[in-house]
Amino acid sequence: MSSIVAIVGRPNVGKSTFFNRMIQRKKAIVDSKSGVTRDRNYGKSDWNGKEFSLIDTGGYVIGSDDILEKEIDKQVELAVDEADAIIFMVDVEIGLTGMDQEVSKLLRKSKKPFFLVVNKVDNSSRQNQALEFFSFGIKKIYPISAINGSGTGELLDDLVGVLPKNENKNKSVLPSFAVVGRPNAGKSSFINSLIGEERFIVNEIAGTTRDSIDSKYNRFGFEFNIIDTAGIRRKAKVKEDIEFYSVMRAVRAIEYSDVCFLIIDATRGFDNQVQNIFWLIHRNNKGIVILVNKWDLIKKDNNSILKFEELIKEKISPFIDVPIVFISVLNRQRVIKSIEKGIKVYNNKKSKILTRKLNDTVLPIIEKTPPQSYKGKNVKIKFCTQLPSSFPQFAFFCNLPQYVKESYKRFLENKLREIYDFEGVPINIFFRKK
Repeated sequence: MSSIVAIVGRPNVGKSTFFNRMIQRKKAIVDSKSGVTRDRNYGKSDWNGKEFSLIDTGGYVIGSDDILEKEIDKQVELAVDEADAIIFMVDVEIGLTGMDQEVSKLLRKSKKPFFLVVNKVDNSSRQNQALEFFSFGIKKIYPISAINGSGTGELLDDLVGVLPKNENKNKSVLPSFAVVGRPNAGKSSFINSLIGEERFIVNEIAGTTRDSIDSKYNRFGFEFNIIDTAGIRRKAKVKEDIEFYSVMRAVRAIEYSDVCFLIIDATRGFDNQVQNIFWLIHRNNKGIVILVNKWDLIKKDNNSILKFEELIKEKISPFIDVPIVFISVLNRQRVIKSIEKGIKVYNNKKSKILTRKLNDTVLPIIEKTPPQSYKGKNVKIKFCTQLPSSFPQFAFFCNLPQYVKESYKRFLENKLREIYDFEGVPINIFFRKK
């Protein structure tokens, strides 16, 4: 399980810009107006081989200064409680403010490592201005420019140095399944129907489950650990401070799991927030089973399931090799089938293909349909092997790996999925110099 790093600070200091740079995609909205970060922002990043989850915590509350400061303080307290390290960001243009000092006081009370990052330092004049922040009494500050990336290398070197090692201490040999989704989709009811007791509180009010809870399941020939998580909702809807904490715990549950059951409410459809959760699971390289709950409430015709499946696959393309089970937790319909699919995906994720068998199967396909030539140069793939990892990853050795296009990588992935059973499991393909 990777570490969690939270970015904290008052609005409009550049947290979202820094977040986007770290995850290498323009996911967070960036605007000069404070308070524009409305969606929850979670992403994977890495530095020098050390992977971690990055969480942008702030700047979304709009109100008076007093309300703003109160909400920021709540988020900092929660981030400090759950994160392994904190990036405390301030703005050199505005200088030191009273709100910055309040955040600093909260961080000092914790035993968590934090890094004072002075953003928007993009010239020598601002380097001198940044010295003002030594008044916090901190031995080291990190002047950076989130826009152009200057200064971030030293910050990241020191950051990954304090993160805990990714160790599997006392990890259970049993499969670990996380039940995730939007609030009130039926996650706790799903688990209650499995274990046959009202272990988890079930309520029509969204957001009842506040934490991630583990249970051991051992019935009908199945044995595994199952984790119920708080519903992941849009940040604009997270009005209670404890719900922010719940979302962070849900992120941890996804990272710790082998397979995630993504439960969606059939009456609400596969909306943007559900898609966000799906790609969060995918980025963590976990197995996925999509469970469409409350199917009993849908007016159906002969093609209802097919139409709904096509809608979901359109939203999750190109990773469409994912099992989709239509269930009714209330009526206990296809609940056991869901578990069967979860076990199957878990086994697919662990599947190992012998190198000789892989080459005997795949190389003739490559010979028949080779990669497209580039500037008159032919790419010749001579050998392939599965890499030792927690999910299927393959290395293809060739003379010119830099000329292999993304479309050909997808072609090989599709062929691997046709030949071998990797349903519900992400696949990574690498091309290396022979």
